[in-house]
Amino acid sequence: MSDGAGEWLDAREDRAWRAFFDAQVGFWRRMSRDLQRDTGLSEPDLAILGALLDAPGGALRPYELGDVTDFEKSRLHHHLTRMAGRGLVTREPSPDAPRAAVVTITGAGRAAVAAAFPLRAAHIRRRLVEPLTPAQLDALTEISERLAAALRDDP
Repeated sequence: MSDGAGEWLDAREDRAWRAFFDAQVGFWRRMSRDLQRDTGLSEPDLAILGALLDAPGGALRPYELGDVTDFEKSRLHHHLTRMAGRGLVTREPSPDAPRAAVVTITGAGRAAVAAAFPLRAAHIRRRLVEPLTPAQLDALTEISERLAAALRDDP
């Protein structure tokens, strides 16, 4: 029995792949454009700000934010530098580990999230929820949860 390595996708698999890929690319392209236009924030900005909002004291270490965003260390560093320059976060030495840093959401960051999340929710409803029937939305949820679990379990 073959494990499929080195084989082409069959027609059904190829159709599923192309549909999934096209939907993902189209969705994220439009979401990113709409979010940037309407809020001035990017999805990574919101991922970081949302994680900080959920964190005790509104603060996390950069490696914890890296887990949320899946950014490489240097990309995260540059992104946090830009966010700090816009007044959304601060980056300071950790009180318990002087060689480590702590990133904290600012008042401006909290205000930006408060303004952005309702707009983002409206974009998600328009681009993801409204085109689907309730049964399709439930199926998408189930499929997405299964794929996410399989990806988490994949070494």
